[in-house]
Amino acid sequence: MELAPLALLGEAPQQKEATGAVIPHVVAWNLTKRCNLECAHCYIAAGPGASVDGELQTDEILRITDQILALNPAPLFILSGGEPLLRDDLETIARYAVDRGATVVVGTNGTLLTEDRIRALHAAGVTGVAVSIESLDPTYHDRFRRGHGSLDQALEAVARLGTLAMDFVIQTTLTKGNRGELASLVAWAADQGAVAFNAYFLVTTGRGAGMHALSPIDVEELLTELVDLHREYLGRMMVRSKCAPQFMRIVRERVPDSPILNYPTRCPCGVHYCRITPDGKLTACPYLPEPAGDLRTTSFGDVWHQSALFHGLRTQQLEGRCGRCEYRVVCGGCRARAFAETGDYLASDPACAYEPTGDRPLVAAPAMSYGGAPRAEMQWAPDAEQRMRRIPSFVRGVVVQRVEAYARREGYEMITVELLQEVRKKMPVDFSKRLPFFMRHDD
Repeated sequence: MELAPLALLGEAPQQKEATGAVIPHVVAWNLTKRCNLECAHCYIAAGPGASVDGELQTDEILRITDQILALNPAPLFILSGGEPLLRDDLETIARYAVDRGATVVVGTNGTLLTEDRIRALHAAGVTGVAVSIESLDPTYHDRFRRGHGSLDQALEAVARLGTLAMDFVIQTTLTKGNRGELASLVAWAADQGAVAFNAYFLVTTGRGAGMHALSPIDVEELLTELVDLHREYLGRMMVRSKCAPQFMRIVRERVPDSPILNYPTRCPCGVHYCRITPDGKLTACPYLPEPAGDLRTTSFGDVWHQSALFHGLRTQQLEGRCGRCEYRVVCGGCRARAFAETGDYLASDPACAYEPTGDRPLVAAPAMSYGGAPRAEMQWAPDAEQRMRRIPSFVRGVVVQRVEAYARREGYEMITVELLQEVRKKMPVDFSKRLPFFMRHDD
């Protein structure tokens, strides 16, 4: 998912590891395998038949949360499932993390997202919600999600989020069955007031192993369309890919002035991003099931710094086409897909159609990107500085840079909360009633 307000999830360039040099900026947390639906593509094969047995208990989750915050005081937590709304302690978990400095968002199928639950999530400090919409055709969506009436329930949830001014993202997994709807889905999401539209490209793991992935040519065509939509909706709604980092190559070719270039989409698995399973295993990402360690028996910090899997993802060279591609620093291919289809997480991404020649200059990452430390050059008022500290760590450096650039253009000498609000209101769509959490006055 994407935040700022609801995550612009950039990813990090490959880098040499040193103790403490890599930080867990984003933690995806599958809180349960229980779900009221049984979606065709589910990477953990969640469903109504899943048991509560083996799930991390509340006290275990809070203990692991403290261990993560000891490494990064301002991470982004993405709480999902299964269906996270089936956990009665969801708000307790969220509030605990938020009170200690984390930003928390929730990923849901939307069918259980009542008005009362939205208000409870907001009261717990949840910044936004991602809702999965596979199609605006109920026949396709309900069949894909294996739940009669699930589209209508999800659409009602999206309407409630808009009414209650809770930031939300729309997420869609692209297949041969819905690829023709991409433009209409993006347009619909923008009309509803979504802050982002995430197009997911299938990784054949979990229940998704029984599905047929799109061909590399299909992926290339859809990514090109997605980049054009990204350009069309810039400033109104972020449009981007997930699990297809070659999106960045096409953005560079077709939208060279896009602000998303500040957030290189190199696969972040095990570098600045990780996933916790319902039973406490730590993995490099939700779609790469190989455990790096067990958080019930080993501290998060020990697994994060000592896992051989994470060390390999951070330091070893990519192989095949990905290894000789000039975009390997800002793309690098999907490591989970490489593992799912070849058993080697360093292999070429099988979904990529690009054929590098091997003799072109390396495309470098921007100087300020994912996880970059803020380097303020202007004076900040204390209340503005305090609000900036509440931005997730992975985007804070870029946000500081962009706010100061705006201030210089407009002749300001100090960054104030009022200026932060002005920056937000300068966007082409009036978000004045839905200011991001770090620009609000309600705390």
